[in-house]
Amino acid sequence: MKENRYIAIEGPIGVGKTSLAQILGKELKARIILEKAEDNPFIHRFYQHPELYAFQTQIFFLFSRYRQQQELFQLDIFSKNTVSDYLFAKDRIFAALNLNDEEFDLYQQVLHLLTGRIPRPDLVIYLQADPKVLFQRIKKRGRDYEKEITSEYLHALIESYNQFFFSYTQSPILIIQTNDIDFVQTPEEREDLIRQIRQMKSGVQYYHPMNLK
Repeated sequence: MKENRYIAIEGPIGVGKTSLAQILGKELKARIILEKAEDNPFIHRFYQHPELYAFQTQIFFLFSRYRQQQELFQLDIFSKNTVSDYLFAKDRIFAALNLNDEEFDLYQQVLHLLTGRIPRPDLVIYLQADPKVLFQRIKKRGRDYEKEITSEYLHALIESYNQFFFSYTQSPILIIQTNDIDFVQTPEEREDLIRQIRQMKSGVQYYHPMNLK
């Protein structure tokens, strides 16, 4: 893999973004940028009453992500490999899914003012998983505020992600179906995935796990 590459990892809740970011950060000796959802003071209330707290939750995430991206820009991403467990552009996925029309219009006005100096990843890794698998992983990690996530919301989120990346062209994309791999606990699968990431160059590619080839 070439030096000084900026990788952003994306996918729905519970798919393994942070785990993969930490693995790649260690493997590539990279700076790691992690989003900490638990730092959002509205997140617990959002899952309990989404219609009341969606806008506050979304705006907090937007500004938090923007601050991280500006710090990254000022650090000069070309001075060191960087791995992030989110893509800034995906913020709009959650806004479109959770905000009403008036809130979304206001959100887009704010977003327009912020998107001028956002570093563009050299590679986006899009992690996918079926809803049943995601629910198992969400339950396993045991975050209190995620206990309120419904099946309907998770299905809608997965569909929104698929639609977003179907038309995403700003960076090369490596799409990984994670239902049948465990890159955290299985060294062979982790090494095979890292090898594929290192070989990724352009366009859209799909990773086929070594045990399914």
